[in-house]
Amino acid sequence: MTASSNNSDAPLCPPPAAVQSGPSRFVMPAGAVDTHAHVIGEPPRYPWMPDRAYTPPPATAAAYLKMLDDTGSQYGVLVQVSVHGQDNTLLLETLRANPERLRGVVVPSLGLGDAAYQSMCDAGAVGLRLNLLFGGGGIGFSQLAEYDALARDWGWHIQFLLDARNLPDMAPQLEKIRSPIVIDHMGHMPAATGVKSAGFQRLLGLVRNGAWVKLSGAYRLSAAEPPYGDTTDYARALIEAAPQRCVWGSDWPHVAQWHTMPTVGQLLDTLAQWAPDEATRSAILTTNAHQLYGF
Repeated sequence: MTASSNNSDAPLCPPPAAVQSGPSRFVMPAGAVDTHAHVIGEPPRYPWMPDRAYTPPPATAAAYLKMLDDTGSQYGVLVQVSVHGQDNTLLLETLRANPERLRGVVVPSLGLGDAAYQSMCDAGAVGLRLNLLFGGGGIGFSQLAEYDALARDWGWHIQFLLDARNLPDMAPQLEKIRSPIVIDHMGHMPAATGVKSAGFQRLLGLVRNGAWVKLSGAYRLSAAEPPYGDTTDYARALIEAAPQRCVWGSDWPHVAQWHTMPTVGQLLDTLAQWAPDEATRSAILTTNAHQLYGF
């Protein structure tokens, strides 16, 4: 391992389930999109951040594409993983090799030349991510104005991984930015906190006022086993707030998951629990995501 990859305090993650399948509760619609997943390489070619929060197993482009095939998803959106920091090399390589099927959300440095950002756009980058929770690849909330300007320059949205319990303090700044907003994992807040909490109510306000939200990461919010019934109130409240701006993501390969490892089929069955209406669920999986990511 290189010096940039060695961090004895970053625990080793288990891998995703080896066998994947589609949902058992419905048939995947044509054109379905998985809007949240990661590819992960290994040092030295793809260095890891020394201050990362976990140490992942590799997650190759081939393995991700196979997962899409096995679960009935036609398209995928890859999000830069925190352990690779602002080195988007593997993500961009994967996008360039699969231009018809994949889009990406990058974690770019500020102050690069136009050619670097243009190259990201040409590869299929459609957004940038601010990770405010996991060490390694986060870019600071204090730089929000600069990243808002960057996103506007290149036609990107800004995706936030945040804890919605912090939104009462953060929302005034978020409401000032002019780029489209996407919120990861329904606000990444424990399900037990509840829909009436101040943080979730601020999340609902952002979504009603134009933000997008990823119905994803149920196992990160839940105290239960699949199908994570304690997350249903969150998801249904968000769908009711803006059904046209909800999208679904697998969060494959489920990094930093220390409890029962879900299959993507189980997570799709959870979506069926959240969105029992077929037309609404199909829009979440297809037309909503097509609009946001340009498929």
